[in-house]
Amino acid sequence: MQLWRLTATDLAALIRSGQVSAREAARDALDRLEAVNGRINAVVEHRPEDVLAQAEAVDAARARGEAPGPLAGVPVTIKVNADQRGFATTNGLRLQRDLVATDDNPVVANLRRAGAVLLGRTNTPAFSLRWFTTNQLHGDTKNPRDPALTPGGSSGGAGAAVAAGIGAIAHGTDIAGSVRYPAYACGVHGLRPSLGRIPAWNASSPERGIGPQLMAVSGPLARSIADVRLGLEVMAAPDPRDPWWVPAPLDGPPVARKVALCMRPGGLATAPEVETALREAARRLVEAGWAVTEIADTPPIREASELQLQLWLGDGYAAVRAAAEREGDPAAIGLLESFRPRAEAMAPDAIARALTRRATLAREWALFLAENPVLLVPVSGELPFPDGLDRTGDAGIARAFEANLLQVGLAPIGVPALTVTTGLVGRTPVGVQLVAARYREDLCLAAGAAIEAGGVPEMPVDPA
Repeated sequence: MQLWRLTATDLAALIRSGQVSAREAARDALDRLEAVNGRINAVVEHRPEDVLAQAEAVDAARARGEAPGPLAGVPVTIKVNADQRGFATTNGLRLQRDLVATDDNPVVANLRRAGAVLLGRTNTPAFSLRWFTTNQLHGDTKNPRDPALTPGGSSGGAGAAVAAGIGAIAHGTDIAGSVRYPAYACGVHGLRPSLGRIPAWNASSPERGIGPQLMAVSGPLARSIADVRLGLEVMAAPDPRDPWWVPAPLDGPPVARKVALCMRPGGLATAPEVETALREAARRLVEAGWAVTEIADTPPIREASELQLQLWLGDGYAAVRAAAEREGDPAAIGLLESFRPRAEAMAPDAIARALTRRATLAREWALFLAENPVLLVPVSGELPFPDGLDRTGDAGIARAFEANLLQVGLAPIGVPALTVTTGLVGRTPVGVQLVAARYREDLCLAAGAAIEAGGVPEMPVDPA
């Protein structure tokens, strides 16, 4: 049996029942990694002896009659911007190649406690800054479905790994689409949870990643909606190190099964192939008993996107630019240079005004989602970008930001958003995005399961 092909849900059940050992699953996962990772460079560090030792600990616990946890022996990957004890939190930077974590980030600790076996560390662009995954420390990650396409970013290694069968669940982080876009580009599913749903904190950089300003969150990528749900449940366990964690129930009260379909939010120029995917997803939802109503537009999404950019540029732009110069990463420098005029023109009170306005927009969105429990929109206005699009100058950067309007704009609202892969256009993945009110990931997942039931691309895949 090729255990690496199994979902996390199925593999954990086999290990809990004793039909398969965690060590067998780990050995099989390592063999898969060795067989395909050289073609895609998704995992940039792994230690086989440690992986097997983790698995043997799961088997030993089970032998003692202890519950092995919901992820009993399931191989998962961790993004290199999250602290994992004994590994460098590189964030794709040569500057941080020796920044070895002495403790686990809360989400990593939660995965361990759930019985997961941490298989390897996945690649990210320098500073986790782009929708493309290249850096000068770990090299380029390739999309396993088509190397001419970006694998997405910043969790490009995570998306490529799970699509290629390297681990059943991948950890990612999302500040402006960094979970949702790699899932879209690699043809898997990915969830950006609500702010406060999954605890976050890095001892290696305690001042970043836990505050409400930019709303960066961890989330799971997986090959099935059931595994996304399982990953969310495990990752969302409490941790006192994150003051923004919220003890909200994972399942909210029943609501009407209503979906609002918006083809061109904010006037987005949605590609015909993306429109086709949206209408097909709507058809599947109707067949599953959901009421779907097409609407002309959503609450302000362009303004929300602009606010997120203001918050990003105001959150230490000069320091990040100086670090990029020291790192010497041309793609990061190019992106930052493209936004330099805006950053330098920001008024002293720009952040305060942006935060005030964001609260108003969040209220408008909350009222909208109270009447429309699920929103169906594009992940991107385009099919996944050619790899390196943002290294073609300001025009390429502007094109990427325009197409990914919703990736950026939904982040400051703080709501959950789920990418569901639905099919292929040739070898190019396409999918849709589902949005719900804060802490209603359950509604995104329920609608996502209905769409998934209508068919998804083959996965895992051998790298093209």
